[in-house]
Order: sequence, then structure tokens, then C-alpha cells
Amino acid sequence: MQLADSKNRLHTITLKPGGEFHSHRGVLRHDLLIGAEDGVVVEDSHGTRYQALRPLYADYMLSMPRGAAIIYPKDSAQILMWGDIFPGARVLEAGVGSGGLTTALLRAVGPEGRVHSIERREDFAEVARENVETFFGEPHPSWQLSIGDFQDVAPTLSPEEPSVDRVVLDMLAPWECVDSAAEVLVSGGVFLAYVATVTQLSRTAEALRDHGEFTEPYAWESFVRPWHLEGLAVRPEHRMNAHTGFLLTARRTAHGTPALTRVTRPAPGSRLEEELNHPDNEGFGGSGGDWEPQDLGERGVAPRKLKRALRDIRQGRDR
Repeated sequence: MQLADSKNRLHTITLKPGGEFHSHRGVLRHDLLIGAEDGVVVEDSHGTRYQALRPLYADYMLSMPRGAAIIYPKDSAQILMWGDIFPGARVLEAGVGSGGLTTALLRAVGPEGRVHSIERREDFAEVARENVETFFGEPHPSWQLSIGDFQDVAPTLSPEEPSVDRVVLDMLAPWECVDSAAEVLVSGGVFLAYVATVTQLSRTAEALRDHGEFTEPYAWESFVRPWHLEGLAVRPEHRMNAHTGFLLTARRTAHGTPALTRVTRPAPGSRLEEELNHPDNEGFGGSGGDWEPQDLGERGVAPRKLKRALRDIRQGRDR
């Protein structure tokens, strides 16, 4: 349950018979909420009133313990729409992180669909598995989680014919996975990548074009500006959800059929071979080899942070 006080300060708790929620204001017995209607108002031992509601998915995503960074609700919503994630879809996801997007994908594909997630780091996968199982209350029957590199795992899923409707990538170097994604995607399938920087965006777009069997890539970013609503004081909030990442999509053509080349008038110098192949542009500021979070100005995730996330998940579930 999610408890909100008169100042809209939120507390998320897991109800248990005989359990208690303690704050500096007082003690709230869980038995007051168990069996009550969603949206009731309850009081703790000191008379502090709380509105009690079941958390929405967006609430859970923002409050769940995490190791790796999550894809925020505004981007998850865009992925579900423009990735065309439909009930019964077969989705291949790579870069599971803390399981936030995985949860959204599983809700979207429904009981007839399938989500296969691939994660390179076993510690990230453990956090994601526990977050997903905590949200659904049990292991999800439509979810499979594999440890390894996308390029190694994806071709083994269905070596004889393409078997994936959608590929969703959230990783440092998605351009390295374009060939493998093309193998497993059905004709007309959607390739979608979530990247943080312009350099990643550019390299992925060029990799899709170079492959030859993807439609012209389309990329965008989204901003969300909340509004303050109080009587006549209706104005934008002082803070907004600005850049979090770029989304890029392309469609798989019929296997063996080259995509039509878009007729454009490119900017002068944008496609000069000597510039594209210049050593200074190798890696677009990266090392030229495997990309690391440091190449994007990100700090690595400390092992103690992952341990703390697992502890918080288990304590919340068992409380």
C-alpha cells in the first residue's frame, strides 16, 4: 500500500497481519488496512491521517530498490507505444538493469505473450529478478531471464527461423547487436534502442543503415513538464523531467530484401568518408573497444549498492 499524508509525503509498505508501520508521528496498525476498500483514510496512534491506495506501476518503478539506473515512466510509456508492444507479442529485451522496463513489458504482452531478457551482469539480473517477482507476487510465467551477451544468446533462441516480434535494447553499445537483432526479428518487426548520448544515437543509426535491411531510423526524446494547480496559481512547476535518454526505432524489412534508400539532401560534410573514418572519430570519444559507463560520464555501480538493493527488496517483501 502507498500511504500519503496531508502534505502528500509518500510511504510504501507491504501489509502483513499484525504488522505495524512506524514513523516519527506514530504507529499505524496494518490490520486497519487489511480488508479495507482501496482509497480509505486511516489514522495512526497520534491521529495523523493517511490516504491509503494501492501503488500504481509508476509509483512502484520510482520507489523500488535498484542497482542499475532505471528507465523512467515517461520513457517506458513511449517504448510501449512506439515499440508497438501488443498482447501476445514475443519481445527480446537486453540490458535488464533493475527490472523496471521488464515489468512494463510483461504487463503489456499479457499471459499469451513472452518476454526474454538478456543481461550481461549476474548481479544486475538478481536485482531485476527479485524486483519483478515482488511486483507480480511470484515468478512470472511469461518471463525468461538469461545471463550473457546479446550477440551470443540471441542466435540460439530459434536458430532455424526468426521468432521475435520486437527487440528492445538498453545498453552501452546497441550498434554491436544490430546483426543479431536482424537474425531473430520477424519481417516487419520493430527494433528499438534506448541510449543516453548523441554519440550512441549516431552510431546505432549508422549501423542500422549499414545493415541494409532496416527502414530509415527514427529518433526522438521526450520532456515532461508538470504543472502546479492551486486556485488561481496555475503555472508550470519549477522542476521538470527533461532529458533522460533518446529512443530510436526502425522496422525489419522482409528477410533478404534491401530497404529503400531514403532520398535526402545531406548537410555538407556530413558523409565525407575521410571524416567518418578519421581516427579521432573512432568510438565518438570512447576508447574504440568495449564501451564502459565511464565513456558516457557515468559512475559504475558499486557492489555494496547492489547488496543494499537486494536487502531492501527482501525486507520489504518479508516485512
